[in-house]
Amino acid sequence: MPAPYTGRCFCGSAQYRIAEEPLVVYACHCTDCQKRSGSAFGLSMWVRLTALSLAKGEVRADAPLAADGRPRPGKVCPLCSIRLWSEPPHRPGLAVVRPGTLDDTSWIRPQAHLWTRSAQPWVAIPEGVPRYETQPKDFNELLEIGRRP
Repeated sequence: MPAPYTGRCFCGSAQYRIAEEPLVVYACHCTDCQKRSGSAFGLSMWVRLTALSLAKGEVRADAPLAADGRPRPGKVCPLCSIRLWSEPPHRPGLAVVRPGTLDDTSWIRPQAHLWTRSAQPWVAIPEGVPRYETQPKDFNELLEIGRRP
C-alpha cells in the first residue's frame, strides 16, 4: 500500500500521518518485546522522522527503561498511554513506529525476524524471510532488506 499512512492511539485522541514509504518493517522476538507487547513479538517500522507528523491531538515524551537499563525514548498518547513511536537517540532522524497503531495494518509483512532464538515455538516464520538468531551485527542490514522489492 503506498504512502501516506495514518495511525492513532487506542482512544483516538492522538493521530499521526506518515508521508513516505517505510524504510523497513521487522518482527522482534526478544523477551523485552514480548513483555512490552504482551504478545509473542513486537513489530517495528522504521520511517524518516521528517516523514512523520502529528495530525491531531498531542503526544508526550516517555522513556521507560529497557531490561539493560537503557532509556527507550518515545511518544505516547497522554490520555491512553499507547506508545505510537520511538525516536532512538543512537539513530537521529529515525522514528520507529509501532505498526499496530496504523489505521490499516492489512499490508504489513515483516521483512525480517530478529531474536528468533527467543521466538515462541508456535510462531511460524515464512520461508525466505531473513531471520537472525539475535540481531544483525549492523542494523544497516535491515535498511538493505527494506530496499528489496
